[in-house]
Amino acid sequence: MWLNVLLFIVGLVLLVKGGDWFVDGASGIAKRLKMSEIIIGATVVSIGTTLPEVMVSAMAAFSSNGGIAYGNAIGSIICNTALIAAITITFMPGNVDRKSLVLAVSFFFVTAAFYAFIAIFYQEFSRIVGILLLIIFVAYMAALIVSSKKNPVLVPPEEDKPKKQLPLYLEIIFLIIGAVLIVVGANLLVDNGTIIAHGIGISDAVIALTVVALGTSLPELVTAITALVKGHSSLSIGNVIGANLFNLVLVSGVAITISPFSLPEGRTIAGINASLIIDIPVMFAVMLIMAIPPMVSGKLKRWQGI
Repeated sequence: MWLNVLLFIVGLVLLVKGGDWFVDGASGIAKRLKMSEIIIGATVVSIGTTLPEVMVSAMAAFSSNGGIAYGNAIGSIICNTALIAAITITFMPGNVDRKSLVLAVSFFFVTAAFYAFIAIFYQEFSRIVGILLLIIFVAYMAALIVSSKKNPVLVPPEEDKPKKQLPLYLEIIFLIIGAVLIVVGANLLVDNGTIIAHGIGISDAVIALTVVALGTSLPELVTAITALVKGHSSLSIGNVIGANLFNLVLVSGVAITISPFSLPEGRTIAGINASLIIDIPVMFAVMLIMAIPPMVSGKLKRWQGI
């Protein structure tokens, strides 16, 4: 068991470092292609920080571990919002650009409503649901690109002196090594997380909603702390909202398309699946607390983080 715990921790470390290198490499390549900062942030960074969740859920799906795939997506949204965004907002509340939040927030709640509808009334995620989620992902990316072209945003430079860019071959190496570390880390995390869960008598869904979800959310936590230190709390919030959307459309979409699964069983409250009473409502609640006030007032307030 102790060996499994050690390998689980190694998996977390590889995921975080792999995600870090992947984002660095991908961002450098994107800048060489003259992509705008907003497109880089909303696509490369958000997708990069969501890659651990994608890989964990994909590996779980290949292993027919639907509980891990389901719990990881929902749990990561809760961790991203109620831990990572909460830390950012608590220590650095401030103004945000309401217009920049509209698209991601709208897509998130529409997708979350669809996801919850399937969970409540069908309790089974078929391959067609996975494909529809991936179509929503493509539609969001297209809408983001169109929106950014119509409403360009000027992003102030982070430093007075431009950073020296790495050679192209190093950026490609970072990208490849980062992707490999993510795959290896995801394998270690799923395999040993499942063994640990079974060993201490708890279900795959519960371990995915807690330890695995927190572990795969570490790249977002690192991004949030970095943005906080540099005074860009609104960028951190935007990344969290984007990552949450990707958890539904990309993470769940990939996992369900690979291997459709039913709503995890085992936890019930008054005879009703506990996920319908706890997990999904908490997901909606924390997102509403975080997203609605700045959408109305254009401000993030400390009470939201608390």
